[in-house]
This record gives sequence, structure tokens and C-alpha cells, in this order.
Amino acid sequence: MKLIKVFMLFTLGLSSSLAAQQCYQEVATSDDTDRFVINIDGTVSDTKTGLMWQRCNYGQVYNSETNRCDGDTQPLNWQASLKGAFNDTSAGYNDWQVPSIKELASIVDHRCTEPSINVGVFLATQSQNYWSNTSGISNMNSAWVYQFASGLNSLHAKTSNVYLRLVRYEK
Repeated sequence: MKLIKVFMLFTLGLSSSLAAQQCYQEVATSDDTDRFVINIDGTVSDTKTGLMWQRCNYGQVYNSETNRCDGDTQPLNWQASLKGAFNDTSAGYNDWQVPSIKELASIVDHRCTEPSINVGVFLATQSQNYWSNTSGISNMNSAWVYQFASGLNSLHAKTSNVYLRLVRYEK
């Protein structure tokens, strides 16, 4: 019995490390790749919403030579994510913020899973929860998150450590 459990855990770990984004072209989506303008400073401009996003997760730095994100992502609790956004000066901007749940929803690609986002535009996205600045109405100790494994949103305790991608209004 122990051998079976060990084998199953090994198989599960192996399959999860081999998992890759899966997209279904037959599914209608609001994600139009042409609406995103990739900037050389590690940001991306969304011409549909007027928002500018960081291409990398909070805690990472965009490397223009490799077109990758360097460093480790930093999952944070909700309060630390608000403070982190306030203090962030990535790409020379000082007005970054945690996105609202509607802003975060605008970059979800429902055609894809693991992660449910355009990985050519948004680099190093984890198939995990990402904070919004939107608190729960009936429970102020929770805030809305998007889970990028499946593209679903839910309430999450503000004390939880969750991933973050910052946004600003492009001027």
C-alpha cells in the first residue's frame, strides 16, 4: 500500500511539472492579442482599456535581453500587496496599483488553462491566485482574486499570501 501511495505521489508530481498551457481555439474569447502593445520597459499597454500592466509578477524584474522575468515572485498578503504597489517604481512609474477585480478580469483568457492568460504578453504567470484591490462586500476580511489555473474568481482571506501583478492608468 505504501508503495502505491509513493508511486501515485511521484506520478502526480511528474505530471504537474510537465503541465503546459492548453488553449481551445473553438471557445469564443474577449482576449484580442492585437489590443496589447508590448513596451520595451517591461510593461504592456492595453489599447482597449487604457491600462498599462507589468509583464512580470510582483517581485520579478523584466529582462529585455532575454524577454524573460528575472527573480522570484513574491506572494504577499493583501495589505502588503497594497503597500508594495504604492512603493513600486518599475519602468520609471510611481503610480502602480493593485488592480480592481474588473481590471484583472480584463486580462483573463477563458480559452486557456494553466494559466488562463496570454502567456506571450504576460510572462511568468503562475497558475495560482492573484490579488485584486476589491474587498468582499459581506466579508471585509476577504478580497477578490482571480485564479489563473482556470480563470475563475473567488473571495480569499486578506491574510493569505497570493501573487500580484500591478497595473496603472496609462496617461
